[in-house]
Amino acid sequence: MLRLAQGDIDSAAVLIADAIAHPFDIPSKERPPFGDLRLAPLFDAQAEIAAAAGDIDTARRAADALQSIADSYSSPSLGASAALAQARAALIGGELGQAIDGCAAAIVTWSAIGAPFETAAARMVLGEAHHRSGNIDGARMEWRAARDAFQAFGALRWAEEAERLLTAAPPSSTSPRPRNMATGTFRCDGDTRTVCYGELTVLTRDLKGFRYIERLLANPGREFHVLDLVAVERGSLPTGPTNQHGFDAVAEGTDAGLPVIDDQARNAYRRRLAEVDDDIDEATRMHDVGRVELAQRDRDYLVAELSRAVGLGGRHRSVGGTAERARTSVTRSLRYALGRLAQQHPAVARHLEHSVHTGTYCSYGPDPLAPIQWHM
Repeated sequence: MLRLAQGDIDSAAVLIADAIAHPFDIPSKERPPFGDLRLAPLFDAQAEIAAAAGDIDTARRAADALQSIADSYSSPSLGASAALAQARAALIGGELGQAIDGCAAAIVTWSAIGAPFETAAARMVLGEAHHRSGNIDGARMEWRAARDAFQAFGALRWAEEAERLLTAAPPSSTSPRPRNMATGTFRCDGDTRTVCYGELTVLTRDLKGFRYIERLLANPGREFHVLDLVAVERGSLPTGPTNQHGFDAVAEGTDAGLPVIDDQARNAYRRRLAEVDDDIDEATRMHDVGRVELAQRDRDYLVAELSRAVGLGGRHRSVGGTAERARTSVTRSLRYALGRLAQQHPAVARHLEHSVHTGTYCSYGPDPLAPIQWHM
């Protein structure tokens, strides 16, 4: 990866291919010492290098190999890495919709488990996908968020690259506004919402999802964290004890979160641990010292991973929690509201389905070539 950072893509491709063909037996935090997991970070790196080289065949092979590993060891981080690798391959192949979906999936997962650098790296790829699809404002939104995250993380070289992309892609708002910009109304009066676009005006019962949409329409291009959307929709700041995200701690209750390792991965680790114990016994009987040492490293790694996933009293550790619950709730409310709107005003619902982006961060990104001025 150092060679890639230095711009020597060819050498980076050769070195990563050799590393995959001859993986090290020396364990490290970056390279787990056993099985396919040892290759996961290498395939991840190969996908990134292949994307920089425009080598679609290698990118797809690396993405498929990483996806196979993620399927065997089901963990959020591996799944996000595989999704981003698939997105990189899709981007090279011009499959922009697939690239955008893959990046979005990776961003949601890494945001939920608290991986700011990986989240920002996925935003860089998502920005490129938006840029190639002609959505300049969407690209700038992703690159700006990535730049700020890299700066906060201390990854200054990455922040500089994001800033370079921002400078090279000026906002579309600098170009003349279309003379005949479309207008629409999305106004709430009491418990009734007026939605007007084109020649059709409808009245519908106001819903929580509509209030989220109104917030996004009022700030096109701006990202809102789902926790902010929920707080604003409530109409006031929490009055009781709050957690670090501003949610009412009493109302929210226990922050259950997501498991560090799910049941499928935990069972896979335990099966592998049993196999390693058998290897150690057999190697000990055969006086194969080298094999015993390698198997013991495998066992130490597996025990450490299982220990990391278990808290006091044998409870499963979790990550994400409040933000993940808010993301699920906001997404569900938005989909329900758009489904109801589609029954009365299909044109507006169709526009919003394509322009409202959900996840841990939500935004409204209309087509810059056909913007709509909304009246609230």
